[in-house]
Amino acid sequence: TEQYGYYIEYHPKPLGKDMDWNGSGMHANFSNTTLRTCGSQEIYEKICEAFRPVVDEHIAVYGEFNDQRLTGLHETAAITDFSYGVSDRGASIRIPIITVENGWKGWLEDRRPASNADPYKIAGRIIKTVKSADIAVPA
Repeated sequence: TEQYGYYIEYHPKPLGKDMDWNGSGMHANFSNTTLRTCGSQEIYEKICEAFRPVVDEHIAVYGEFNDQRLTGLHETAAITDFSYGVSDRGASIRIPIITVENGWKGWLEDRRPASNADPYKIAGRIIKTVKSADIAVPA
């Protein structure tokens, strides 16, 4: 990039917070054995609900200036809100339709991380939250 005078910009709203566009996110798709095999809407909902009380902890590692992107507009949930839904691109966590079509076996997508976030911090925070979910894991 240097050869041509270009640079890579990771800011979630590189053209400014007032620009009428989506911005740049780094959605985190995640699953584990339970999500891939449980076949249970109830378990998916319990895992999603585990994220509700720790919104601030997640936002703290989801990138700088993310408040400029997570406005509730442009296929984002507001930074202060938490929601989840099937195929809902405006939710904090999207449950892919293919997961439902496969009998609740698949993955989840946290749509809140910004393009400038550290993926290792994101993964660590998601793992901690998923592990805290009140679900019975088969022996």
